[in-house]
Amino acid sequence: MLQVPAGIEIVRADITTLGVDAIVNAANESLLGGGGVDGAIHRSAGPELLDACKTLGGCRTGSAKITPGFRLPARFVIHAVGPVWRGGGHGEDDLLTSAYRDSLRLVGEHDLKSVAFPAISTGIFGYPLWRATRIAIREGWDFLQGTPRFERLVFCVFSDEALEVYHECAAELPI
Repeated sequence: MLQVPAGIEIVRADITTLGVDAIVNAANESLLGGGGVDGAIHRSAGPELLDACKTLGGCRTGSAKITPGFRLPARFVIHAVGPVWRGGGHGEDDLLTSAYRDSLRLVGEHDLKSVAFPAISTGIFGYPLWRATRIAIREGWDFLQGTPRFERLVFCVFSDEALEVYHECAAELPI
């Protein structure tokens, strides 16, 4: 297995079962649930999560909002809205970068020590896995470098292919 920098973990798991301070939900702009990771998080957190999301007034693409985790092991859910892939010429990279940065801003504001991210926008939003992973790894690494009290950044993936891609991208970081 390729070496991963300290503070970064890459796992294939169900994100709703992870014992971290916050999990990130790959949400849509309504924040009212959906398919994939979004639906799984809403089901596991219970109906209170939907009620909390209804009070947030949605979320713009490239932004993130936070709620309690309710029935999840994680204390919080950070709802990040990544872009739908439209070929790469519509600011998708900037929007995905912004979704990661805004999520990490919330981690810092709430003084959280651990967070788990799914592969934002790579499911039904169609973002190319390699391209999205490079953005995720770079933004996570930059956050770790600037946040010495932070302890654990988990990238939680859904397939062996994604696991391999995340490991290869993480191996490109200067350790």
